[in-house]
Amino acid sequence: MIEFMLLFSRQGKLRLQRWYSALPVKEKKKIIRELIAIILTRKSKMCNFLEYRDKKIVYRRYASLFFCCAIDKEDNELLALEIIHRFVELLDKFFGSVCELDVIFNFEKAYFMLDELLLGGIVQETSKSHVLKAIQCQEMMADDAETRTHAVLEELGFS
Repeated sequence: MIEFMLLFSRQGKLRLQRWYSALPVKEKKKIIRELIAIILTRKSKMCNFLEYRDKKIVYRRYASLFFCCAIDKEDNELLALEIIHRFVELLDKFFGSVCELDVIFNFEKAYFMLDELLLGGIVQETSKSHVLKAIQCQEMMADDAETRTHAVLEELGFS
């Protein structure tokens, strides 16, 4: 099971976080700060797995973003690495070669993709096409709701 997923830049700016286990906010901030410091100081030729407290940390760098997740010591590191890669593939497919700015300005879509992929820290959907269809449906519903809202506001004379 994945304990948490973090996405941060080379400058150490946290861009996305999803926690699948309950921890106090203070503890989460401490973990984030420590892991970012550890991962950013590691050389690029070093292994993408490390032990941290009672967990295994699996991370991977794609362009200027680091994707990091924590798993139980007994879990398979390669499976966690594959989950990270699948998430990046989804982001790439949706945004067309994802970059840090895509995640910053469309964070709600990135969170939605992660939530479609993982549920409670366990892989929910492995099919990229199913996840992308769910995102497209969500966008269509949002556009439809926005259109209806504008129509109501015009009817009331607010536009």
